[in-house]
Amino acid sequence: MKHTLSVLLQNKPGVLSRVTGLFSGRGFNIESLSVAETLDASVSSLTLVTSGNDAIVEQITKQLHKLIDVIKVTDVSEGEFVEREMVLIRVKAESNTRAEVLRVIDIFRGKVVDVSPKSYTVEVTGSTTKIKAIIDILKPIGIKEIVRTGTIAMARASKS
Repeated sequence: MKHTLSVLLQNKPGVLSRVTGLFSGRGFNIESLSVAETLDASVSSLTLVTSGNDAIVEQITKQLHKLIDVIKVTDVSEGEFVEREMVLIRVKAESNTRAEVLRVIDIFRGKVVDVSPKSYTVEVTGSTTKIKAIIDILKPIGIKEIVRTGTIAMARASKS
């Protein structure tokens, strides 16, 4: 099962290396990793997606808490959460496929961010399943390059 962990940590050199080292040292895979500073420049927010059963994720969480520079670890996938990912896709856009590419991008609420004589670079933001869907649709047209941000996630606010 996939788990999305949100980790607040000190924004210091080497902290990210220690977190990823914890995973590799125990044979756990990181499927997605995204990190940036928060409103407080001394604190970073790390969103990490990994797979495993509940016992494995509980072990990972306990190990993360043992790291000195880790402030808080939350498995946001235990409750309701919002997740997003961004992808830049360079796709062939020759005269006979340009209209089709633009229709697909419009359907997925993407936008063209760069144009060349033979390709479009498009930006799409959404859930991981949405990103996978547009990639699957554009593959037959001809994808030249893909760059993805990785998942970012936030727990939903309380309704009360």
